[in-house]
Amino acid sequence: MSAQFSFAVKATDGAARVGAIFTTRGMIHTPAFMPVGTAATVKAMHPNAVRALGYDIVLSNTYHLMLAPGAERIAALGGLHKFMNWPHPILTDSGGFQVMSLAKLRKLSERGVTFQSHIDGSRHELTPERSMEVQRLLGSDIQMQLDECVRLPCSRDEVDRAMRLSLRWAERSKDAFGDQSGHAIFGIVQGGTEKDLRVLSAQALVEMGFHGYAIGGLAVGEPQAAMLEMIDVVIPHLPFDKPRYLMGVGTPDDLLQAMLRGVDMCDCVMPTRAGRHGMVFTRRGRLNLRNARFADDPRPIDPLSSSPMARDYSRAYWRHLVKSGEILAMMGLTEVNLAYYQDLVAGARLAIGAGRLDSYIADAQRNWAEGEAEAA
Repeated sequence: MSAQFSFAVKATDGAARVGAIFTTRGMIHTPAFMPVGTAATVKAMHPNAVRALGYDIVLSNTYHLMLAPGAERIAALGGLHKFMNWPHPILTDSGGFQVMSLAKLRKLSERGVTFQSHIDGSRHELTPERSMEVQRLLGSDIQMQLDECVRLPCSRDEVDRAMRLSLRWAERSKDAFGDQSGHAIFGIVQGGTEKDLRVLSAQALVEMGFHGYAIGGLAVGEPQAAMLEMIDVVIPHLPFDKPRYLMGVGTPDDLLQAMLRGVDMCDCVMPTRAGRHGMVFTRRGRLNLRNARFADDPRPIDPLSSSPMARDYSRAYWRHLVKSGEILAMMGLTEVNLAYYQDLVAGARLAIGAGRLDSYIADAQRNWAEGEAEAA
């Protein structure tokens, strides 16, 4: 595996750690939140604006990009970084989750999954080898093995079957990844909410040897307590010197709880999707700006935010834009949310370095509760 991808832990606070992932396209400060750029764009955000908020890395989706405009076309145009004008690190998922959740018709086999595009009904096959080929064509810095993610709740037999298939696909994905200098491949721990299956999956993946390890198949219908329990089960079986990525998570509290348990990377569509629909995250909890009570509210969303969108315009103005369907509402409120997530995670890094993550989380939870109680 390439020596150009590495990870270093700089400080710890209990299980939590602050560190850095080093790639040929730049350093990723950890713990890190990754904005989701599904179709080669973080929706409603200019790439320079995402970078200006302090983000080191974004995530893009293999499934969407292989369907449109096509991985081969992106490669011919210079790769995903050039295509979307983001010269910094990019992580791509494998496409498996989107096939399971979006495709119109799908048929799973040992070889892979055949499916009909949710866009035009065209037929495609996604195998571990094809997933890695697409990610190689895109040129992503961190690439994910193909896995099968089941929705919870789910029978133990079904979870066991999917976990073992994902392990076989992990071996094939790693073989297909080969030796891509400067790039990395992560394995994905599966096993639903079955403790022994999670441990078995983690141990088998570590035996295979990946650059990093993800915890997948969570935040798919189970309560937060079950998700956190699975993180607690898995983390002790992952190498200390490799990054740990919790996929598809989540709320601000989810992020803090995951970091507390030793997670280094998270991603979620929540802040961008919520912003486009008038919901903002703040130090004082969530605000639904569609609510009529904001129609005459002259206060800013958050006077202490790092984003001028949150500081310099009234809640009444944002509600007007949201209710009017103005594009600026989607742009501005997406920025507000991404600024908050970045501020929250950057604050957590400082807290871990100072050995005070517990009090940082307690302060954040108290502020959320007090703000939402005032708004009730």
